[in-house]
Amino acid sequence: MATNQEPSTSIVLAEDDRATRDSTRLALELERYQVIAVSNGHEALTAIAKHRPELIILDLMMPHVDGLSVCRQLRNAGDNTPILLLTARTQVTDRVLGLDAGADDYLTKPFALDELFARVRALLRRSSYGSNGEWIILGDLRIDERGRRAYRKDRELILSKTEFDLLQLLAFNAGTVLEHHLIYDRIWGYDFGPDSKNLAVYIGYLRKKLELPGEEKLLRTVRGVGYVLMRP
Repeated sequence: MATNQEPSTSIVLAEDDRATRDSTRLALELERYQVIAVSNGHEALTAIAKHRPELIILDLMMPHVDGLSVCRQLRNAGDNTPILLLTARTQVTDRVLGLDAGADDYLTKPFALDELFARVRALLRRSSYGSNGEWIILGDLRIDERGRRAYRKDRELILSKTEFDLLQLLAFNAGTVLEHHLIYDRIWGYDFGPDSKNLAVYIGYLRKKLELPGEEKLLRTVRGVGYVLMRP
């Protein structure tokens, strides 16, 4: 499934299983991504610092430094590079741990290559989505699209890449209920189906940062349908 992707887009792939690492690297290279493949979290941190990739793919369970620790270290250092977490664990709590650590998305092993490619394209697309230099202003909520920063009154919202993308999408369509499948398509590039908790988890994260106690509620849930950011 060849694409027109230029080979300048770089990805750091950290996977301790050699067969999985080699096959994934080759598949991504055939899609014309530049892949720096490493076998553990320590090597991943070194490669990220050296190459400054556009995307990071991390196995959850790795020797020396695991994927969760790599996520936390990068986010604590202010690195907002998109992170896709690979995990053989299927429990929701395990996946939520990855999201809590700062990962933008996760993919459960074994995975289809087409799904991997879709997740990669979506994360790369989201990193540049809406960068048109405009401000979105809704009452006391201000969103700087180029700077990828958001404010509620004088308070800056400290948002992850996924949280910002979700807020930006909802704000651009303020007053309109966005259905689950549409949000999945625009933010993740893939509809995970009715059993997925991905969207609900991120809505919860965003709501906690957007609506402190005493502040007007802006983000509303329309049960069974989707979410809407209310106009003032």
